[in-house]
Amino acid sequence: MVATSGPAVLVALVALVAVAVLASTLGRLRTGRDVVTAAARAVVQLAVVSLVIAFVLRSLAWSLLFTLVMFAVAVATTSRRIGAPRAWPWAAAAMACGLVPTLTIIFATRAVPFDGPALVPFAGIVIGGTMNAHSLAGRRVFAALRDQHPSYEAALALGLVPDDAVDVVAQHLVPEALVPGLDQTRTVGLVTLPGAFVGVLLGGGTPLQAGAAQVLVLVGLLAAQTVTVGLAYELVRRGHLLPADLRASRWT
Repeated sequence: MVATSGPAVLVALVALVAVAVLASTLGRLRTGRDVVTAAARAVVQLAVVSLVIAFVLRSLAWSLLFTLVMFAVAVATTSRRIGAPRAWPWAAAAMACGLVPTLTIIFATRAVPFDGPALVPFAGIVIGGTMNAHSLAGRRVFAALRDQHPSYEAALALGLVPDDAVDVVAQHLVPEALVPGLDQTRTVGLVTLPGAFVGVLLGGGTPLQAGAAQVLVLVGLLAAQTVTVGLAYELVRRGHLLPADLRASRWT
């Protein structure tokens, strides 16, 4: 089923935003403004993308450029989200090391044709999921480093080098960044029918083709996220990927 583009969609969107804002207010979550801003940005951004996507998909070169733009936005977003905007080159390196091999395998094996209509959606899904995992890992690790400063100092006092002292505080938290992707993969088809599956069906593909596309997306996400999260944590341990306050507090 495809959503309409008339007034009904606008009414539904306004009602859903109102529900989210009301729930935030009643739950004292203080995210009402963020919900409204995110929803407004989504509408504007998707409207712009809808205008340019048809042109972009006609050319592989333009599709590659569009993919690079998506990657750049993802890096900027996750760098701000973890509170380390100046460390964006390291965030970009961690994400690229997860994304490039994953997309290379998908397209080099010809599991998916290497053209614009396939590249943009596949790359977009993997980039978005990798960004989320990177953000989750960074936020959890940095929060632990701030909250458990005495444990870090105690580890140093026992003779551990800074890299190993960081492990004492934060290493056990890193796998949590992969939990959403693992849960989504474990429950696909039972709890949800994700976007790639539905998209292929709506595009006229068979259920078998839709299932194959979705499995590629989910396993590709796991591969990209695992590499990215592991490398990002190593960069944290070595003092490269850190917010300014942790760097100033001599976590390295």
